Amino acid sequence: MSEGIQQADSLEFGEVLVRTTRLEPEQLEFARQRQAETQQRLADVLVEEGMLNSEEVLGAMASQLDLPMRSELGLDDVDEEYALRVPITFAKQHRLLPLGGDPAVGVVRVATAAPLEAAPLDDLRMVFDGAEIALELATPRAILAAINMVYDQGPTATDQLAEEANDDLDALATVIGNEPQDLLEATDDAPIIRLVNSLLQHAVKERASDIHIEPMEKDIRVRFRIDDVLYEPMKPLPRSLQASIASRIKIMGSLDIAEKRLPQDGRIRLKIAGRDYDVRLSTLPVSFGERLVMRLLPDTQELLDLSGLGFGQNQMDVLERIVKRPNGIFLVTGPTGSGKTTTLHAALSTINDTDKNIITIEDPVEIQQPGIGQIEVNARIGLTFAAGLRSILRQDPNVVLVGEIRDRETAEIAIQASLTGHLVLSTLHTNDAASAITRLVDMGIEPFLVGSSLVAVLAQRLVRVLCIECREAHTAPDQELVEIGVRPSGNPVTVYRAVGCSNCNQTGYRGRQGIFEMMLVDDDIRGMVSRNIDSKTIKKMAMSKGMHTLRYDGARKVVQGVTSVAEVLRATEEEGSVDQV
Repeated sequence: MSEGIQQADSLEFGEVLVRTTRLEPEQLEFARQRQAETQQRLADVLVEEGMLNSEEVLGAMASQLDLPMRSELGLDDVDEEYALRVPITFAKQHRLLPLGGDPAVGVVRVATAAPLEAAPLDDLRMVFDGAEIALELATPRAILAAINMVYDQGPTATDQLAEEANDDLDALATVIGNEPQDLLEATDDAPIIRLVNSLLQHAVKERASDIHIEPMEKDIRVRFRIDDVLYEPMKPLPRSLQASIASRIKIMGSLDIAEKRLPQDGRIRLKIAGRDYDVRLSTLPVSFGERLVMRLLPDTQELLDLSGLGFGQNQMDVLERIVKRPNGIFLVTGPTGSGKTTTLHAALSTINDTDKNIITIEDPVEIQQPGIGQIEVNARIGLTFAAGLRSILRQDPNVVLVGEIRDRETAEIAIQASLTGHLVLSTLHTNDAASAITRLVDMGIEPFLVGSSLVAVLAQRLVRVLCIECREAHTAPDQELVEIGVRPSGNPVTVYRAVGCSNCNQTGYRGRQGIFEMMLVDDDIRGMVSRNIDSKTIKKMAMSKGMHTLRYDGARKVVQGVTSVAEVLRATEEEGSVDQV
């Protein structure tokens, strides 16, 4: 292998790239100048400047060095016994990962993105007792993803760390700085630090949205909320660790570790497996210590896709027309945790452009969007929804998002804003779309103002999605169809039910989607609102005009194989009528 590397060096890799890729000689000269200035690898400069992509660079190397090339690396491709003999910091720094070996012939296979670097390969030979290194090329992205998967720690490691921490109760953390360090690269030796880091890594690996740490009389119960259901992913922790765990997490969240009698709220910025997380921390004093709940909010734009949230094409078309209006109020309703904020931000992303001034006021800011001014409520200094909304209206906005209408003052300002040429988006806590009108009137808003400003109301719930690996098809009995609002047609209807497998932690479900009820406010409904007609009558009118209820939308997803009858029944109320889906 060293002979091939020397040959590649003698042939000047830059000239090889010009000959075998789309790289121009002028671009190569510019890249060499940048390389001299920045002391980076030539390949890195070419990729950063957009002259070539990683696959093109590695393809040229593979061809020149006669090495195999991999487009992806999975856990099945890696022998952990070999990989874990190399520290994670070394593997990430040099972009390499041992894949396995053949002890009989003394060969270790190694995936690398930098085959021309001899020093790390010499170090590997020492680690593996002089074995020959057989290189396989892979992109830096593929190697980094594989490293993060291999070095991730599961529940067994967490249990072991708990035992170590129990033997070393004096170890506490240092304060995390403004720029979060990737927890997979953390080198802290204190058992408490490694235990808390392991809990966070395990939660991310299991797709948990919340971590609950609950002190009991004899131990500490740890639970993860996954797809809206709480699970115990590990055995209880020793009771003696409670104070140390609470102190470590409170330090991470910049809270007062000496204050144990009052609830506190904090915020932690983390990086896990290369991905940024905003963690909301809440502490609550209970009988046996402080109860800690951490909500994991990934900093990602993946959620801002209406089709990925469960909207059908017609629903998306209606929603996009609403958010393109110049004025009016659009409300999204549902219980806490039903995805209202995600829906509003996904809708905003469709109109987020330089020709619109969009400002939000939220509690808290959970989803960051570039190009949008986002304000976080702070009641301690008087920055409430109402106070913030008044200031926003002096900023010449086109679109305003109010995280929640909680009181009459906020509702009045929002309605006045909509009547003076602004589109206002907000949320309410009601059971269905029509009840939002009653809620605003109960707050003290005149019915004629509600009717003249309201454009539409979207009610929503989240249902768990059936695991595609283990869901089981069956012919639904008529009674089951009637329960979810489907009128039996006489023909057999195939639906799916949850079973459970290793892919979904034996739950039968993996992920969640929304079910929706969109009520458009036309002249007839507007007249009923102005006359203060009750919400049930308004709902019947909306249904006669084509509005589909939450249960109807859920039934549609059952027939499509997305979710189960049991999930729809759990998430919706009895509608009182059946329909043909």
